[in-house]
Amino acid sequence: MSNTTPFNESEILTLGGIRLDKESRSVKAFGRPASLTPSEFDLLYVLMRAPGKAFSRTELVDKLQNTDFEGTERTIDVHIRNLRTKIEPHPSKPIYIETVFKVGYRFSQS
Repeated sequence: MSNTTPFNESEILTLGGIRLDKESRSVKAFGRPASLTPSEFDLLYVLMRAPGKAFSRTELVDKLQNTDFEGTERTIDVHIRNLRTKIEPHPSKPIYIETVFKVGYRFSQS
């Protein structure tokens, strides 16, 4: 395993209709490929690794520091909005990436 990434390279996560393959850096939403940027992919990976855990924007920026992520806490909001557009059945009513009021975001456990 490389020292340049904090993630296990051969991991596959499947939650609900979302399947993330770390090795191939691919995501499928309901069986269809989702084209994610590197930052979107890494953010989704962090959230999917801990379903139900609420992450603050600061925590998410910190977790992404060892990746190609460049941004601030508000950049997280933009990535979340883009992720919802790409993986949610109805982005305006997200069922996977939930907003936690006055905290940040979490990936749904259900």
